[in-house]
Amino acid sequence: MFDFRQLRYFIAVAEELSFTRAAQRLHLSQPPLSQQIQALEHDLGICLLKRDKRNVTLTEPGKLFLEHARQILAMADDTRIQVAEAAAGYSGHLRLAYTVSVSFHPALPKILISMGQNAPNVRIWLSEMYTQPQFAAIRLGQIDAGLVRDMPSHEDDAYALRMDVIDREPLLLALPEDHRLAGREQLELVEVAGEPFVIQPRELAATLYDRLVQLAAKAGFHPVVRQQAQQLNGLLALVAAGIGLALVPASMQVVKLAGVSYVPLADPDAYLLLAVASRADGPMPVVSQFLETVAAAKTFMGL
Repeated sequence: MFDFRQLRYFIAVAEELSFTRAAQRLHLSQPPLSQQIQALEHDLGICLLKRDKRNVTLTEPGKLFLEHARQILAMADDTRIQVAEAAAGYSGHLRLAYTVSVSFHPALPKILISMGQNAPNVRIWLSEMYTQPQFAAIRLGQIDAGLVRDMPSHEDDAYALRMDVIDREPLLLALPEDHRLAGREQLELVEVAGEPFVIQPRELAATLYDRLVQLAAKAGFHPVVRQQAQQLNGLLALVAAGIGLALVPASMQVVKLAGVSYVPLADPDAYLLLAVASRADGPMPVVSQFLETVAAAKTFMGL
């Protein structure tokens, strides 16, 4: 069976229509070139070139073989480039999950834009998923990486996963705009002890639910939950309606809903983690490239 070297030799002769010029172009002597062309023709059982003392011309089968030889070499070169890019993480597929609250954080669009610029041949498949299910999905190989809001709470997850922290995002209290504390520069959570809260169900958003309970316990009370909503932006509608207060990440301030005021909390523990979770046991090249992109984007944003 012919090899790539014979194809390159044949293309050179076919384009130069001279063994002498082809040998000079290939930087080798003429006898080995002639031998390789003869071996190629013998292997194919077809005469590709007509030769006489003055001229070299292509036969009709030779013209057809020239087209295919060029296509084969071009395909081989393209395959070599694609394999090298895949090995370096510049091509392939990345299955990335993120929690709903991350949708509002500026890191998400920045990371996706940077990844598109650094590795435009990587196809990113996005899906919304809460934090704890992401840990399980990464371990099971269902996703490659995830933007999560908490560290693993189970020992097996902590051992199996790599965690790269992006941000410790401040938590704010969303209040009705006519609330007595609306407009304050900051407040202590104890100042709203006994007032009703609205929150997502714990089975959907355990991280934010537990953080409210922890911060309230630190302030000496247990939050009274009057109403639940499936989505963060649904909580804001309940706040605007005066049904209760809501603990939300600072990036939610981009949602300008009439009737809602945001006030920072004075407690230094009032923050929500933003991190990238991935497998700890030797990430795929495309995941390594993604983690490098995240680190660069984090530096750019000053996080």
